[in-house]
This record gives sequence, C-alpha cells and structure tokens, in this order.
Amino acid sequence: MRKWLVSGLALVALAGGGYAAQARLTSASVPRCPASWGYEALAKRVGVAVFCPTWLPQPLTSQVRSEYSTQPYVNGDGSYLVSYLWFEKDPTTPYEVHVNVRGFPGRTRIPACQDTMTEGEQTVPCFSDPAGTVRFGKLTATVYTANQGIDTWHVLYAWHYKGSLYTVSQHVAPPFTDVTVRRSLTHILRGLVLVNP
Repeated sequence: MRKWLVSGLALVALAGGGYAAQARLTSASVPRCPASWGYEALAKRVGVAVFCPTWLPQPLTSQVRSEYSTQPYVNGDGSYLVSYLWFEKDPTTPYEVHVNVRGFPGRTRIPACQDTMTEGEQTVPCFSDPAGTVRFGKLTATVYTANQGIDTWHVLYAWHYKGSLYTVSQHVAPPFTDVTVRRSLTHILRGLVLVNP
C-alpha cells in the first residue's frame, strides 16, 4: 500500500506541467473499457448507455467489485452509483481519494436531496452552485461545487446524453485541493468510454 501512497502523492505534486505531460502521453492511445470491469453488465442492467471511466486517480482502478469498489448500487428507477474509495490511515501523511460515477436514466433534471442544514422534510437540489463548464467530445459538462448526499464535499461534473443525466465527482480531501480535483475530474472526463447495453 505504501507504494500506492508514494505514487499518488507524486501525481498530485506533478499536478502542474507534469500532470499535463502525463495526460498527453496517454491521450494517444484509444481508451478501452473491458467487459471484466463490469460496465457492460451495468448497462444491460439499467437498460441505457453508461459511461465507463478508463482513468482514475491512483491507486483506484476502474474495475467494479474490486479492492476499491463494491458492486454498483442500482435503485428501482434505474439510477445507479459506482463508488471508488481508498484512504491512507497514517495521520502524518493523509491521503484519500473518493470518486463517484452516477447515472439517472430517462431523467435530465437534477435530483433532490434532503436538506441536512434544516429540520424536517425540506429538500434541495443534490447539485448546485454551478461554476463553469468543461467540454469533452460533443458533450459539455457543468461543474458544480456545492453538492449533497453521497457527493457532499465533492466537486461534481454533470452532463446530458440522449435524455439521461450523468455525473462524476471527486472528494476534495488531502492531499487533493479544489484545483487538483478539477484537473483529476477533467482527466477522468476525457477518458470516458460510452458502453451501450
């Protein structure tokens, strides 16, 4: 595990020019999403296309049901969550990386979450405080910086594809900052592969 910590910290330290250089080196190859990663099975289960992340920050890997991810959570309405998590318990070198990949088949509206800041049954948009957009291919993702529920304390990118809403988010936690999380999310976005059912 220690080698992953060193590699992850090195990645964050290179978040400037080194990070961009790494992105250029990997962008020449065509991203693939092998069936063994579980996204083909997820697409068949929810009945719509899903977006498979071919790049995640170290030490995460994209395979579901792995050391870093449980099986996808699928609700009765077909919305799904694939959550990836790893953290270093050493308090002297805190390191946490948490990425959520979500889809809301047949819906384009932002879902509602319970408002934890007030008493009662009040709800608020799960994603709010838009802060610009990021383009990838023919799609445009909106950046949200105030998020609720499973995406609390995350920066989140959301986009629409064929009548469905999709998101990817990452927790802003040491050693990641808001700036390096956005770079990470942009890298994830550019490596997404569409997987049809």
